[in-house]
Amino acid sequence: MTILVLDIGTSGVRAAIVGPDATILHERSHEFLPDTPFDGLVEFDAVAYADLAIELARDVLTWDGLATHGEVEAIGISNQRASTVVWDRQTGEPVAPAQSWQDLRTIGDCLALQAEGLFIAPNQPATKAASIWNGVDPDRTRDLCIGTPDSWMVWRLTEGASHITDASNAAISGMTTSGGREWDERILGLLNLPPASLPRIVDSSGRLATATVFDSELPICGLAGDQQASLIGQGAVQPGLAKITFGTGGMLDVCLGPDRPLEASRSDGGTFPIVCWQRDGEQMWGLEAIMLSCGTNVQWLRDDLGIIETAADSEVVAAGCESTDGVMYVPAQLGLGTPHWDYGARGTLLGLTRGSGRSHITRAVLEGIAHRGVDLVEAAEADAGIRIERLRVDGGMTDNTVFVQALADISGRHVEVSPVRDATAVGAALLAGLEIGMWSSWDDIAATWRPTKVVEPTEGYDRDTQRAQWHSAIDRAKGWYGDLSALNF
Repeated sequence: MTILVLDIGTSGVRAAIVGPDATILHERSHEFLPDTPFDGLVEFDAVAYADLAIELARDVLTWDGLATHGEVEAIGISNQRASTVVWDRQTGEPVAPAQSWQDLRTIGDCLALQAEGLFIAPNQPATKAASIWNGVDPDRTRDLCIGTPDSWMVWRLTEGASHITDASNAAISGMTTSGGREWDERILGLLNLPPASLPRIVDSSGRLATATVFDSELPICGLAGDQQASLIGQGAVQPGLAKITFGTGGMLDVCLGPDRPLEASRSDGGTFPIVCWQRDGEQMWGLEAIMLSCGTNVQWLRDDLGIIETAADSEVVAAGCESTDGVMYVPAQLGLGTPHWDYGARGTLLGLTRGSGRSHITRAVLEGIAHRGVDLVEAAEADAGIRIERLRVDGGMTDNTVFVQALADISGRHVEVSPVRDATAVGAALLAGLEIGMWSSWDDIAATWRPTKVVEPTEGYDRDTQRAQWHSAIDRAKGWYGDLSALNF
């Protein structure tokens, strides 16, 4: 018995076969980068995106190893959240390019809605859907469908038979009631979006739909946003457990329990409530903290400064010195997320002397990303009133031993590294497998966590001094562009 997973990411698509031991047995992936026609606009061809996913799925379904490991019994889907597709219900064709979650063209719309007491961020689907619809049908005469990538993928897999989204995706759309279970008619009215255009909100795990595009029908049994899927994929399914994904950006998610956090939107501490998953109508809630710029800072060292030749070189170069000798870097190239939420902050390199070299700067960048990770941890702990004892981590940055050690030192916590770089696919498989009996309970899913290594804090590391200096550096990075710093979403 195996599971087919489709991982619909921001910069690519992956199809994978996952076995009963929660390991990826076989996979195919392909880069799929969005278009940026103008500054602030990030969009993509939704048809080409879905076609690629189906092509990769058909490829892995022909893998010879299935004869040994067992035929595919279900499908799980994880997806980039908040990207938005609008398509014609009759033709199944998108009416315009899909807008990526990174797209900022609706900032003005979001500011206008604040006058109505509605706080929606431009990276949420709400204003994106309205913007696309306004461009093709301002009078609302057409029968159109709205969806995030999970909805669009299910529609394509079922050949238009199912228009659904799971609770983990719906709850961050900016269009649900406070409980995240149903669409909010007041919000839809302000956006002039017909309720019938929205997908039906379903469980994250269950018999959700049936894919008919393959040689045989397969039930779709798992749906989740990418960060929630990563949380599940790292076995953090019990209250108090957390993970951080260090990829292009950084996301911390912590599992809390069945009760919704008191904050309806972003808290004073800068975190957001999320639905981790929903099964049999029962929800598990958590908090999310966000780092806007993570791996992009290593790309900057490589592509723009030429300090390193490859991303992997950052580990070797940083290891060329034992400390930064006072050099500190704030990774705020795109502003600061949790807990500061300052869109006008910018990357800041401090403490340079004539003796500062490429090793010091490279190490400072890695340590700066680690400091931002600890910012997320401390914000989540403050908002949730808990102590996160151990950090589970995945993402491309976790291949870097210098970075992982810095994270352990600065946080003062053990860091557990995921056995797979991107745990989203595993999480989607676990959701699907829970429904078909590959795993019988959430305790079984928790037991699948087997970190590839555990990194302990260095004895004698002066964390207090380092964090005090970090907070001083953060203050210097804030408010560089005052107009952007004034934005509040």
